[in-house]
Amino acid sequence: MVYGQQLPWRTALQHSSRRSYSTTRQACRACQIPVQSAQRQNALRAFTPQPYPHLRTCLAASRNFSTSPARRKEKPPAPSEDDTIEKEERKDEVTDKPREADSAEAKSKSEPTPIASLLDGKAASAGGGGGESGSSGGDGGGRKRKGQERGVAKVSVPDVYPQVLAIPIAQRPLFPGFYKAITIRDPNVVAAVQELLKRGQSYVGAFLLKDQESSQDVINDPSEVYDVGTFCQVTGAFPAGHGEERALQAVLYPHRRIKLSELIPPNRGPPAAPEAQATIETLQPEPATKTSGTEEKKGDVVASFEEPKQEQQETAAQDANLKSIDPEPKSAEPEPTAYDPTHFLRTWPVSLVKVDNLADEPFDKKAPTIRALISEIVNTCKEIGNVNHLFRDHVSAFAMSQSAANIADEPAKLADFAAAVSGGEMEEAQSVLASLNIEQRLSKALEVIKKEHMNAQLSSKISKDVESKIQKRQREYWLMEQMKGIRRELGLESDGKDKLVEKFKEKANKLAMPEAVKKVFDEEINKLAHLEPAASEFNVTRNYLDWLTQIPWGQRSAENFGIQNARTVLDEDHYGLKDVKDRILEFIAVGKLRGTVEGKILCMVGPPGVGKTSIGKSIARALNRQYYRFSVGGLTDVAEIKGHRRTYVGALPGRIIQALKKCQTENPLVLIDEVDKIGRGHQGDPSSALLELLDPEQNSSFLDHYMDVPVDLSKVLFVCTANMTDTIPRPLLDRMEMIELSGYVSDEKMAIADRYLSPQAKEMAGLKEVDVNLDKEAILELINKYCRESGVRNLKKQIEKVYRKSALKIIQDLGEEEGVMAEANAITKEGKEAQEEAKKDETDPKFTPEQDQIEKETTEVPRVALQVPDNVHVNIGKDNLKDYVGPPVFTSDRLYDTTPPGVAMGLAWTQMGGAALYVESILENALSYSSRPGLERTGNLKNVMKESTIIAYSFAKGLMAKNYPGNKFFEKARIHLHCPEGAVQKDGPSAGITMATSLLSLGLDKPLDPTVAMTGELTVTGKVLRIGGLREKTVAARRAGAKMILFPKDNTSDWLELPENIKEGIEGKPIDWYADVFALMFPGIEASQVNTLWKKQLAKPPKEEREKEDSDD
Repeated sequence: MVYGQQLPWRTALQHSSRRSYSTTRQACRACQIPVQSAQRQNALRAFTPQPYPHLRTCLAASRNFSTSPARRKEKPPAPSEDDTIEKEERKDEVTDKPREADSAEAKSKSEPTPIASLLDGKAASAGGGGGESGSSGGDGGGRKRKGQERGVAKVSVPDVYPQVLAIPIAQRPLFPGFYKAITIRDPNVVAAVQELLKRGQSYVGAFLLKDQESSQDVINDPSEVYDVGTFCQVTGAFPAGHGEERALQAVLYPHRRIKLSELIPPNRGPPAAPEAQATIETLQPEPATKTSGTEEKKGDVVASFEEPKQEQQETAAQDANLKSIDPEPKSAEPEPTAYDPTHFLRTWPVSLVKVDNLADEPFDKKAPTIRALISEIVNTCKEIGNVNHLFRDHVSAFAMSQSAANIADEPAKLADFAAAVSGGEMEEAQSVLASLNIEQRLSKALEVIKKEHMNAQLSSKISKDVESKIQKRQREYWLMEQMKGIRRELGLESDGKDKLVEKFKEKANKLAMPEAVKKVFDEEINKLAHLEPAASEFNVTRNYLDWLTQIPWGQRSAENFGIQNARTVLDEDHYGLKDVKDRILEFIAVGKLRGTVEGKILCMVGPPGVGKTSIGKSIARALNRQYYRFSVGGLTDVAEIKGHRRTYVGALPGRIIQALKKCQTENPLVLIDEVDKIGRGHQGDPSSALLELLDPEQNSSFLDHYMDVPVDLSKVLFVCTANMTDTIPRPLLDRMEMIELSGYVSDEKMAIADRYLSPQAKEMAGLKEVDVNLDKEAILELINKYCRESGVRNLKKQIEKVYRKSALKIIQDLGEEEGVMAEANAITKEGKEAQEEAKKDETDPKFTPEQDQIEKETTEVPRVALQVPDNVHVNIGKDNLKDYVGPPVFTSDRLYDTTPPGVAMGLAWTQMGGAALYVESILENALSYSSRPGLERTGNLKNVMKESTIIAYSFAKGLMAKNYPGNKFFEKARIHLHCPEGAVQKDGPSAGITMATSLLSLGLDKPLDPTVAMTGELTVTGKVLRIGGLREKTVAARRAGAKMILFPKDNTSDWLELPENIKEGIEGKPIDWYADVFALMFPGIEASQVNTLWKKQLAKPPKEEREKEDSDD
């Protein structure tokens, strides 16, 4: 049996129509007569290359093959009765002869017979016409031969095939005797293979590509492939893919090794007829042509699969053809003078190569080295087969395909088998193929198969480890189940579900659930009792009941309404903040009188670093309430506030329900931080969700999406923080009680640093018990020269920096080589052991070591704190402060100690608090009679501030024209107005009076008092309107050294509410019209002097000078 004959493609092939020589008993002559006409019809449609028995010896011995299609015989003339009798007798004679091909069956046991074409996507006969004739034959002979055994004709493989179609293959080379399926995608190569199959020349050369990633089907240069390949026979071809991805799936059977000697470059032009096509076409038999048996070329053989058919009909048809041979054969194309099977492919864009056969070097089978190598390869294959069942199947199939009784008699095939089935590198497999020395080939094959053995062992080890872990878990699971069953039978433990239901009911009995919540709880607990634990709904219901019973229904903490206690706690934690403390004390007083308090919503607005977040914790401590904080800065998902629906996987309640669960009281203090920075995304608008949460009229029945039951939040005290109110939605801002926190002045910062910041920073630096003193003068220097912002966060950083530098200086002075600061004194015994283990570990730090190694390298207490000796003293004063924090950032209190004409000091509000905003005005060119007016504005001004500039300019020109008509300054002056610190964007209308004052100071050529600051919106008629942020602006004026502030009269109430420590040393002047500002800033102005101020510069020049200027222009 041919090796691989039971494969699916061969089974399909055996059922296809084919012919074969047969020695089976033929039908009688009477039965053959009715099918004579059918036989003649078949002879016209198909060529059946079946030589007579006396020609078989010549055909088998011949090594010359024809590339032309098999010559087809013409339809024989109608035979007479005598001729029919004579042919039937000859047919019987031919049929009765034994087949010589049967004697070679054992020799060709492992050699396949090619499939030449495709019929409807399945393998078919290579002869081109045997399919139809094999399945026909009339009603007599066909039925008679139906149940007889079919045989396979032995077809010789040419020993010399000098020029062959080359097909490059990737990844793995082909080894003689082992099938390989390849996919051909190039349409030209597909058509060429089909044409070869039509012609019966199904032989190709397979060469391995050097580039593993390449998928080409044509060899353009010999360097692209290895020169040693295999001579292969196409034993099967099947269509693959659809549309543009259509390809040909070919099954190759390598016969021998060949070497590429010359590459015939592919013809890139259009191929000669038959034209190459990309489609997998169905081949149909061609009409038979006249052939001459006498002039038929010796050795022309067409390889094909053939089936037995009615030999009497074939003999009759062939005898008739032999008698009607023409003197000259008529061929479709002229045959080449020299035998060239692939001559017609020279005009095709495919790879043709000239090859030489490679023969194995002679060897001694009994050589000890060869026998040892064979034995080792066989033993290794057995070992691999023990752990790899797929490899075992390969070994079994290989052993069955060998004709030799002992595998040691064919060491070459053994080496090829080892290399073919192993998964080694491409270069190693190609090296085995290229080795002609059997001993070297066996040695290389052994190396490859040994690597395969190592891979198989590793795979087996991994598989066993996984199985052992699974078995261990399964064993633990079964033991636990058995233990549960035993405990349940003994009454020691009830069912897990029953116990869970009992636990939920016990927790619910301790809570004062509202009636609506109690009803939902009963429904869910009944549902849980009827669900199976393995059901997905079981876990959802259990989680919901868990949350439902963890909310503190009716549980409240005992509040402390002591006024004095609250004042003490607030003063301990914060300095200043009188407004906030007074509001909390009012809240406590109301609760003391009523016995209970409703939840309130407070919103503290102020610059960063003034203590907005920390004050919430102090309020909770003063009221004896639980504290919970969460930030909504950048929050874009409504589900964070109102929770997810229970239908979603991993659903959770909102942050408010989580706060109640954590605090376990109905009346905690919830701090919502950064409420002005809340976002908005495609998941909804969280600021709108806060409306229900922060509305005292609605939050008594807050509905969370997950809980789906009303929750009373009216007892919760909400405290929100924000840096500004501009970005808070108006409806949300309307529900909150605003408390503004301005920045700290110098004395407040000094007290905060002395009481809170300095002791905390000293302890954090490890200097709590060390004599390190930061003088008050040094702290004041930090406040004035380094930290001028409204808050104290930057001041805290600078103080921490001072103490860190002090710690470093102490260690450097004491030294750490020996003494109290030595590193050995700080590491504990366990720490030293862990340190030694860490030194042994050579793992890259970016990779985490194994768990057991981590446990060795870590310990709970690796080191202890070191004590600084008592004789160490460090004092940081004003003089040596720059050694710790560097040179001062601010060198003066004011930008101008003496202001020139055109410079006025205004006040601005920023997110960091207040700041001094100077306005500068200058002349761009000298005043003259012919100069033109203009106004240039710079300083990164936004739209509102640009409009204020135009208003101030127009007002200044109108005031000058009205009160001082003789002063033509604004009619001729080109002015440049600038606001310093151009990197900072500036906007707002409150700089109106400052800009007008700056322009008038320039026009009147009178400098202003540098200690006067002003703020107010100006109209074109001179009215001064109300502004915001007066507290922050007053703090900024005090910081800048101002002694007088001009502010709108409408802000008088804001001025009166300012603490005295902020207003101390500053005189406030409310103004209603700009005339009040003019009187304060320009006292003692005489009209006559102002009218003649620029008269000389603006005088009309003589006529001659004007004409000269005109000529120059």
